[in-house]
Order: sequence, then C-alpha cells, then structure tokens
Amino acid sequence: QVQLVESGGGLVQPGGSLRLSCAASGSIVSIVAMGWYRQAPGKQRELVAAIVGGGSTNYEDSVKGRFTVSRDHAKNTMYLHMNRLRPEDTAVYYCNAEDYYNVHYWGNGTLVTVSS
Repeated sequence: QVQLVESGGGLVQPGGSLRLSCAASGSIVSIVAMGWYRQAPGKQRELVAAIVGGGSTNYEDSVKGRFTVSRDHAKNTMYLHMNRLRPEDTAVYYCNAEDYYNVHYWGNGTLVTVSS
C-alpha cells in the first residue's frame, strides 16, 4: 500500500507560479512511476506530467515548457513546479503512484485556481 498527500495548491494570478508537493509513505520501494493529474470542473481527469524510476519525464502538450516534475527520493516526495500559469490550468491536481503490480494509488487532490 502507498499513501499520497498533496500540498501547495492555492490562488495565483495569471502568469504566476506555484509548487505542488506529493509526500509518499508506505511501500515506497514498490513505486515504479509517479505522476500528476488534474481535473477541471466538467472535464475528465487528465495526465499533466509523469516521472518514471530512471528519471524520464513526459508532459501534456499544454504544459510543456511551463511545468517541471521532479522527485526527491530522500524525502519520498514528488514536486510539480508550475510557471506562467494560465486560467485554463485551474483544476484539482492529484498525485498518482503506480507500483510493481500496476496498482495505482491516488491522493485526495489539491486545488489550484488561476485568476485575477
């Protein structure tokens, strides 16, 4: 079992920055990949950024060049650095982890609101 807790969401003006954190606990050694998803009102949840064990990353097209995902293994924490935020980035952001058995774990989400 893996437990995930997100933090760092909030209200930010367009063009601003935020850093989201996802603290993992439990069976950390079983995690093979982690990612950030988001769900805007009335829309389906979508993958924003992912990072696999070797450090490879991938991003949804609209966030490329603006968002950076990273992982600090010593702190069992994944981050999402978000720059040049846009109103359309407004959503609940969820942390996800996948283990050896392809089981997915989710955090409860953190709300990011981009508005002037």
